[in-house]
Amino acid sequence: MTSSTRMPFHKDKNLLRLSAAMQRAQQKATQALAAAAQKQASTPTPFILPGINETARAIPNYIARSAIFAPVRRGWRTLHDDTVFLEGSNILLKGSGKQLSEDHADIWMHAIYLQTTALPGDQPVINRADFLRGMGRNTSGASYEWLHQGMKDLARFVICIEAKKRNGTVKYSYGNHPSTRVLPMIGGFDYDEPTGIYTLHIDPRWAQIFSNREYALVDWEKRLKMRHDLSKSLQRLVGTSADEIQKYSLDILKERAQYTGRVRDFRPSLERSLLELERLEIIAKPRIEISRKNQLQAVWLRLSR
Repeated sequence: MTSSTRMPFHKDKNLLRLSAAMQRAQQKATQALAAAAQKQASTPTPFILPGINETARAIPNYIARSAIFAPVRRGWRTLHDDTVFLEGSNILLKGSGKQLSEDHADIWMHAIYLQTTALPGDQPVINRADFLRGMGRNTSGASYEWLHQGMKDLARFVICIEAKKRNGTVKYSYGNHPSTRVLPMIGGFDYDEPTGIYTLHIDPRWAQIFSNREYALVDWEKRLKMRHDLSKSLQRLVGTSADEIQKYSLDILKERAQYTGRVRDFRPSLERSLLELERLEIIAKPRIEISRKNQLQAVWLRLSR
């Protein structure tokens, strides 16, 4: 026969009160963290990116490794709705909006560069003709239309991103929880038609994503010389790792490029772009070989910038 001891009523009430108090304290702590995050997001933070200048641009490693920007064909583009672009033990990156191309990547990186030239809390103000020239583009009517459409696409594309430190604590989190807003690629832009002036609005939270040098530097002059969008895509990927020898399976590269065909059809485009990167002295000794897992992989040596 088993006997049980019932706790006195007044102790039951004390435990309930203690539990309720702890829940209130936890709720207040969560609200305080959310308020602090929102305050930090609204506080102007300088975009100080060592290495970025007139001949170099920067892109966060997580964005560069993902397929948010991809060498897709012009015209119809996939419409994403909370699509997972990158997922791992320390990162979750999702996006919503029309698939962005390497043209969008050019506009975005140049806009971020311009943000680094502005004072904290200020928005870059630039003539759209100068914006185009900074990307090696002409100033024809078609180019103005291309730029304006690209700006609109970037303003409409939003991401949710949560990154963690090695110990599992959250480094930053935007859009994954109700307490934080989604993050637009570009917060918006104002265009003054009589003067041809753009005023860019870059969300200040991007400064934290770029912090601790967690970004790839892109040789801008070499990028503007590239003829193939896949070359531009691979250039961003090369910059995310300091490893001299870099290896990627063709399946991964095909998926990252948003290429829906067969690997054997993707391979010629990949080989052509690898040769272009070699010619521009971004990589050396590129080759495609069979890995230990009996899979096709691309291998190259990263050259110092």
